[in-house]
Amino acid sequence: MNCKQIVLPVVGWVAVCALGVMWAAEPSDALTPTTEATSAASVRQPGGIVLQADSHAEGKPLVHFWSTCVGAGRANEGLRASWLEQLKTVSDACGFRYVRFHGLFHDDMFVYREGGGKPVYNWQYVDDLLDRLLAMNVRPFVELGFMPQSMASGTRTTFWWKGNTSPPKNNAQWADMVDEFVKHCIARYGKDEVLKWYFEVWNEPDLQGFWDGTKSQYFEFYKATVQAIKAIDPHLRVGGPATSNYVADGRFDGEREKRSQWTELNNPEQSESLNWRPVWVEQFIEYCHQNKLPIDFISTHPYPTDFALDPGGKGHGLTRHVDATPNDIRLLRKIIDASPYPKAEIHLTEWSSSPSSRDFTHDCLPAAAFVVKTNIESAGLVDSLSYWTFTDVFEEKGAGDSIFHGGFGMINFQGVVKPTFHAYRFLHALGDEIVSATVGGIVTREKKTGRLIALAYHYPYEVKISLSNAGSLASAEKMMHTGSRIPLNITLIGLPARVSVLVETLDSTHGNAVAAWEAMGKPSTPTREQTYALSKAALATKKEVVKADESGRLTLQREMEPWSLVLVEQQ
Repeated sequence: MNCKQIVLPVVGWVAVCALGVMWAAEPSDALTPTTEATSAASVRQPGGIVLQADSHAEGKPLVHFWSTCVGAGRANEGLRASWLEQLKTVSDACGFRYVRFHGLFHDDMFVYREGGGKPVYNWQYVDDLLDRLLAMNVRPFVELGFMPQSMASGTRTTFWWKGNTSPPKNNAQWADMVDEFVKHCIARYGKDEVLKWYFEVWNEPDLQGFWDGTKSQYFEFYKATVQAIKAIDPHLRVGGPATSNYVADGRFDGEREKRSQWTELNNPEQSESLNWRPVWVEQFIEYCHQNKLPIDFISTHPYPTDFALDPGGKGHGLTRHVDATPNDIRLLRKIIDASPYPKAEIHLTEWSSSPSSRDFTHDCLPAAAFVVKTNIESAGLVDSLSYWTFTDVFEEKGAGDSIFHGGFGMINFQGVVKPTFHAYRFLHALGDEIVSATVGGIVTREKKTGRLIALAYHYPYEVKISLSNAGSLASAEKMMHTGSRIPLNITLIGLPARVSVLVETLDSTHGNAVAAWEAMGKPSTPTREQTYALSKAALATKKEVVKADESGRLTLQREMEPWSLVLVEQQ
């Protein structure tokens, strides 16, 4: 079996086996960039999942866009041993190639000050972080922000760690710092390496909490930034506008966010009858085209909610329809294809079921099914959909009150993996060709070896939304008990005679960290022994080995719990 070693910070090494999956139904359209993925919205059925595949069938390319990039909180957190250990864990097990975080230029990284009226640059902390990322074969997806206080035009900040959200005193001063930074990186790592990076201009400038300026100021800020970077080398990749989740009203039409324009929403069915649009993207494209500015990639954050920084606003923290993210991505694909920049990459540099770091759904099993469903049903449309975040070493609101507190991470502060970790591990196990796909499952093949790998996901038909925003663990677990068991029928043919096939299941009692913690009595500060036991239980998905018959046929029949995942991998 293809076993991989996963590092468990503090508690040592535990071996787990990465699995594959096989199955099929009606063949899907080619799922490659710029083509349209199969829409599941109109074909979700309350019945079971039937997967049938022939290992010799024609395949179509499958790009693992879900493992291009993953998010983290801020740069300074990346100087901690636990953060680095957890990044190594997810990069090895889930295949993440880039990591994006806030605060590269925040004052706790000490990059800029003024002495004698002149700029003084200090890249030591940045070097330490980037050196360690590259040593584990993870590249930075560079978010250029926040503003050093000595350069800032104001004092407004965001988050517990007080990132300065002001525009610079003047854009030339900012451009000089960006120029120095990029040149320093090229001198340290070589141009060939830095040409593989991405440079994203700021984070969510449409929100007053992140950009204490106007839309026009941001566009001019982008202009100064992209011109500074392209002057170094025109092949360096720069993009934006890195705006927040889609909206269906006029709150961002003007120069500044107007929360008075918020549309009152009462249910997800009502929300999907509205015209949801990506924020600033079309205006940003128009500005860049008129000013002859390059755009190497478009970035935005398609959280499937009606709120960003204001979960208590008029939208009441409403979560949108179950297919909100795939639909939003299809719309963005069409906008870019019809724009003056049809070759621009699309990087969705933040995404999760909600933009709240105290949403207990993030800790629980339904989040894993949501991740798999959304990514498989969005395949072929974008270059990355970056999960926010890989770790609960994350301090936007300070430390969590409990070891499971609704943090964004797929690994908690103590290093215990959550179900979303397994979701990305399962996705990473898939092959690079699609043999067959249906709602609830996909069959893939490794082109190099011919092995079949399939993945089934049970996102209950009864749930019409993209997970509730749960303010308590009890609320999150209520959703976990929603939905019915369904039959799963997998038939694979064309396999080698008597070949072994590994079947791995993630469900309520296997690989579910919160369930193991509750069985332990929910210790708020687990001992080292308890932490080790939790880590082991969180990794303990159910693993079975079955065999094809003499004709190379494999038939697998079972029931799937709501929210469960089943990975099937030819050995």
